[in-house]
Amino acid sequence: MTPFVFRLFRNNEVAVHELNYLFWECTTRCNLHCRHCGSDCSVQSREKDMPLEDFLRALDTIPADHRPKDFIVVLTGGEPLLRPDIETAGREISRRGFAWGVVSNGWFFDEAAHERLTAAGLRSVTISLDGLEASHDWMRGHSGSYERALRAIGLCARDPRLAFDVVTCVNRRNLAELPELHRILAGLGVRQWRLFTIIPIGRAAGDPDMLLQPDELRSLMDFIVDKRAEGGPMKVTFSCEDYLGPYEEKVRDNRFFCHAGVNIASVLIDGRICACPNIDRDLFSQGSIYEDDFYEVWEKRFQPFRHRDWARKGPCADCREWRNCLGGSMHNWHAAGGPDAPGTPALLQCHCRSLAMARNLDIRNIE
Repeated sequence: MTPFVFRLFRNNEVAVHELNYLFWECTTRCNLHCRHCGSDCSVQSREKDMPLEDFLRALDTIPADHRPKDFIVVLTGGEPLLRPDIETAGREISRRGFAWGVVSNGWFFDEAAHERLTAAGLRSVTISLDGLEASHDWMRGHSGSYERALRAIGLCARDPRLAFDVVTCVNRRNLAELPELHRILAGLGVRQWRLFTIIPIGRAAGDPDMLLQPDELRSLMDFIVDKRAEGGPMKVTFSCEDYLGPYEEKVRDNRFFCHAGVNIASVLIDGRICACPNIDRDLFSQGSIYEDDFYEVWEKRFQPFRHRDWARKGPCADCREWRNCLGGSMHNWHAAGGPDAPGTPALLQCHCRSLAMARNLDIRNIE
């Protein structure tokens, strides 16, 4: 698809803004202590788990004729498998005609959990694997987490009922381990491996081991290009997290498009309505399920997500890639610090600019 045709497609998607992907941040409790956690989750979270009936009331506001066939509800956290009522939640979501899935660290996903959850209608699973054993356990803050994740990956990869992928947060410590991880995951029968980098928020904000330098980011892109060229049953892709300039369509199937607030919404742990859970919720929340009709909020608000002219400032102001990028992913915009601009969105990182630096180019001169 040419850039021009893609921009027409993107404009139409924004105009229609069909909701087809809904995150439910059902808990912020977590059994691990990950170095890169954007939500700073813990075993004893200060937030109580949202009652299932509260979420279901929000879900019930979506009209039956506005539910596309590919609509999915994804339970995230924290670690969603810590909820004692997760099977009940899955059955209730399924009973309403929605597919549902989980994003999990894999610790509790053993054979018994697999059978219980699939019996409750589970159809989608994402498991994180963040390096070989030492690197993964270091990043997850708990020895044994690598073996638990591999067990979960094997169970899901063997189940043809599941839409399943493995995600890896690429950082400075695990970058060199990607070829071996590729071999291991392909051997387990994984069909989809999704790589992404880490946003400098939460625990990762002040950790220099987390954030790739420009040359390292380029190395990651080249690795993905090479693996996609090799083919094979396991598809390797870069996530939808940012615009990549010359690497567009070389490392993913489609051109960059931040679907947050266009096709994706979330119900956060405290009831706030937003898009992806990693987006700055204080800046970009659009309402609350405890005060508003969820679907009415979806239809009538979310303007900062659908019309991005507000982002054309700072490093984006004179960028010639603006029409293709629109300021990148919403999760890269967080509140600016300092007394001069309280509550003002600031761009935390730009992969296109970093890749241009790695190639000694000026971003303003990239077509």
